[in-house]
Amino acid sequence: MHLYRLLLLAQLRSALQYRVSFVLEVFSTSLITVLEFAAFALVFSKFGGLGGWSLAEVMFLYGMVEFAFGLTDMVFDGFDSPTFSAHIRKGTLDQFMLRPANLMIQIFGSSLSFRRIGRLILGIGIFGYAVLQNPQVWQLEKILYLPLVVLGMEFYFGALFLIGATITIFTVDSTDAMNLFTYGGKDMMSYPMNVYADWLRTIFTFLFPAALLNYYPALFFLGKPDPFGFPALMPFLAPVAGCVMFFLALQFWKFGLRHYQSAGT
Repeated sequence: MHLYRLLLLAQLRSALQYRVSFVLEVFSTSLITVLEFAAFALVFSKFGGLGGWSLAEVMFLYGMVEFAFGLTDMVFDGFDSPTFSAHIRKGTLDQFMLRPANLMIQIFGSSLSFRRIGRLILGIGIFGYAVLQNPQVWQLEKILYLPLVVLGMEFYFGALFLIGATITIFTVDSTDAMNLFTYGGKDMMSYPMNVYADWLRTIFTFLFPAALLNYYPALFFLGKPDPFGFPALMPFLAPVAGCVMFFLALQFWKFGLRHYQSAGT
């Protein structure tokens, strides 16, 4: 962790070398989030509800995902497919592997998108406002469980970034296929799962457990019934699903490293 802290400080000093550029990047990422949510809220206000969910309830889903994904997207930037594939093409992954330091810590510290901090702060703001609009969340057992749900989502999104990075070991160049599950999955988790087709909901419940990480915990936090009649245990599987997903991704990562053959640069 001491090494990781030093690498983060180096990344921060590098980002602040061009302070105007840094501020503009933070502002632009924040503006994108604001415009996305404003467009969503404007359209939502015309219908008054979505699948039996009010705007305040959907904001709870939206804010929790935006906060969790924003933090993961910033911390796991070194494992993002375009960033990681550059290490493979340039041979810098070979340098990481030759150094007497933990490989994952080096990759974590090689890139940290501080410009995304604006998106993270806005996600916290949207989520905080949604909590205030849904007073049923203010119960002791729900407050204690909330950090575990967020942690489960962190592990889940981190697992997707790790899987995408491992795939580039074999493809060398980055692939957009994982964006369907990372950025696309994040957008899908921002809405109630009961508005999606059965086949899509099945995939993102049992194959990629996105619904277990946000939708079902939200049912528990908001006191809403499960329209699909699954066992009452479903809302409490979020931390387990996230940890299992990350463990499987870590095994795939180790498999990829064992078959890494260098770029020859």
